Amino acid sequence: MELDSGATAWVLASSALVLFMTPGLALFYGGMTRSKNVLNMLMMNVYCMGIIPVLWVLLTFSLAFGNAGDGGFIGDFDFAFAKDLYTALPGDIGSVEFFGFLTIPVVIFAAYQLTFAVITPALISGAVADRMKFSAWAIFVPLWAILVYSPVAHWVFGGGFLAVGDTFLGDVFALDFAGGAVVHMNAGAAALALVLLLGRRRGWPDSPMPPHNLTMTMLGTGILWFGWFGFNAGSALAADGIAAAAFMNTFVAAAAGMLGWLIVERLKDGHFTTLGACSGAVAGLVAITPCAGFVGGLAPVFIGLGVGVVCYFAISLKTKLGYDDSLDVVGVHLVGGLFGALALGLFADGRINPFAGELNDAGEVIQDRGLFLGGGADLLIDQIIASVVTLVFSFVMTLIIGKVIDATIGLRVTEADELTGLDQTQHAEAGYNLADHI
Repeated sequence: MELDSGATAWVLASSALVLFMTPGLALFYGGMTRSKNVLNMLMMNVYCMGIIPVLWVLLTFSLAFGNAGDGGFIGDFDFAFAKDLYTALPGDIGSVEFFGFLTIPVVIFAAYQLTFAVITPALISGAVADRMKFSAWAIFVPLWAILVYSPVAHWVFGGGFLAVGDTFLGDVFALDFAGGAVVHMNAGAAALALVLLLGRRRGWPDSPMPPHNLTMTMLGTGILWFGWFGFNAGSALAADGIAAAAFMNTFVAAAAGMLGWLIVERLKDGHFTTLGACSGAVAGLVAITPCAGFVGGLAPVFIGLGVGVVCYFAISLKTKLGYDDSLDVVGVHLVGGLFGALALGLFADGRINPFAGELNDAGEVIQDRGLFLGGGADLLIDQIIASVVTLVFSFVMTLIIGKVIDATIGLRVTEADELTGLDQTQHAEAGYNLADHI
């Protein structure tokens, strides 16, 4: 298949958009922390932009997308140490059957997927805010990328056993357009495991710990929303109708997610808050991610409104259940990603994307796969299987990684360091030198 310059240009632009999301996430999270920990949160995110790209070309791209045959557990080492990465053709990635649609150079496909690998561990940082050693984080991120992100990416994005049918789990053909399982549920399950290992922040939940700079959080939300168009529409890997549908779905679901959260917030608490608007928009973006190129019509409205309400109530569980998810990664990303994955089983529309329909021998869509569109429950069951496998694997593997780090260098800062603040104790810096302006 010939390379398509238009598709290549779109994926180049999308790669830059998705990379921009990580500093946006840093601002989003940074504004929600206390001022004494803002630089630490920014650094936890920016560090992912440093370590993951180097690791990606050395090993993890090959593990995620190397050819292990359809239904494999993890890729091979064909692209390890950047071997053939810059010269490979689309047919050289994985199986020709699974990647036969590619019309872009392998190297830009790898760069685009790299941006996903960067932001996924960065998402976890919000859950462990205010109390994790930076040295522990520096070791955790590369280990997690190799042992957790790479296999999950291979299972779903790389032609592994959750995406090709006829596996040891049965005839599974789950869909995940842009990372509901690979990114959001994966990060959310890991976040839950780490917060259980770390324990609560000193004083939580009795002492108030309000965001120190919601202006920063709102700016981060805007950057995330902007970058998410590359995240979702770019996952079409072409400048085509599927990309256009994903673009519109991303726009609408984020807006509906914001409205859903604000409505229930006003009814429950009596206020429309800026933090609620930001959280609702992000929840909508999370939920539409697995669905973006597979649904159409009013589906993104229903998905956005529904997840805004569900995630609002999900974040209250942390207080009731006693786990200190500092910035609501579990409540938004795990729950929102799961909501979106299951919603795809309801709304998958073959008119939007042939992969969302049953095809005849001529390649024509003869039936949609979504339950609400008459497709039966098969896809919904596949989505449930893929979600459970992802959540269990990520949670268990993260527990193991966390326990090993805790037993060696320790995961958590001392009580004195936590009270002083991580900016000073972990980085010897301050986010705000206010004395200079007095």
